[in-house]
Amino acid sequence: MKPMNYLKKGDKVYLVAPSFGCFYEPYITRLESAIKNFQEDGLDIIIGPNVYLAKNKARSNSSKKCAKEFNEAYLNSDAKAIISVGGGEIMCEILPYIDFEKIKKAPSKIFMGFSDNTNLTYTLTTICDVKTIYGPCMGAFYFKPYIYNTLDSYNLLTGKVNKIVGYPFWERKKIYDENNLLLPPNYTERKKIRLYPNKEVNIQGRLLGGCLDVLQIICGTKYDNTKEYLEKYKDDGFIWYLEACDLNPVAIERALFQLKEAGWFKYVKGFIIGRPLCFNKRCFNMTHITTTKNALKDLHVPLILDADLGHFRPSMPIINGALASVKANDNIEITYLDD
Repeated sequence: MKPMNYLKKGDKVYLVAPSFGCFYEPYITRLESAIKNFQEDGLDIIIGPNVYLAKNKARSNSSKKCAKEFNEAYLNSDAKAIISVGGGEIMCEILPYIDFEKIKKAPSKIFMGFSDNTNLTYTLTTICDVKTIYGPCMGAFYFKPYIYNTLDSYNLLTGKVNKIVGYPFWERKKIYDENNLLLPPNYTERKKIRLYPNKEVNIQGRLLGGCLDVLQIICGTKYDNTKEYLEKYKDDGFIWYLEACDLNPVAIERALFQLKEAGWFKYVKGFIIGRPLCFNKRCFNMTHITTTKNALKDLHVPLILDADLGHFRPSMPIINGALASVKANDNIEITYLDD
């Protein structure tokens, strides 16, 4: 697997909008603040042509133009890293126009994005054999000092850390003040992770995953190179990290069933499961905890449930494709190993 090339002062970061474009508030103000923060840190910013657009109802621009922006960022720019400015809904439609074959042959660049960006973080890893970061989009860096996931993500981008430790609090309810668009997150809920079937987890393997909603769509398409990737690194085993956005508890069980029956979990060592947006909601009197256990219990591997991962901030940045050690008891710790 190609090594990651970390950022240093003076390097260029290319911002892209392969899904959502920052065309209304608070996203415009927060993105501009984040750009300023990176510039103050000594990084140069290249703003892609789609970043502030909304020419498609659910995406910044047409499929071809979104893919063109990303291809140029990866293949034709001297930027060392690429960061998405937002998540979204139908990034999957740009995949036919991503030049995976050329990316395979090109020097590796860090790509970081969240949620719908799984369409690229996952496929770049499994098709092109490069590490990506499943982490916050650019607008998340709108406030300083960086804390929790923004601090960890910045340190991963710059190669300053090899360990991520879970956070004590998370944001159950966002506070929006139109008079102060730069309010930091409302971290008030104390974190409580759940372990199954044992009370302590200590596993090692290669990290793979992302947003379950997106992975379910990729599964079985021509962009699904999962089985080939698993076979290449089967001696390492895999730790799957998964979080759900729009899926309700029963839909989570269906999605996990699909990936399991497609052979994605063949060499699994364990799972890191984040807090879904349906957190504590019930469907047929079942929560996401119940349905996740139902879907995965026959694999007989550790489950780390309600980890600091998902659409409730903060979400731990995870290096997709990296070899790591994962420990959990009342908290979670991910240590990246030499690879």
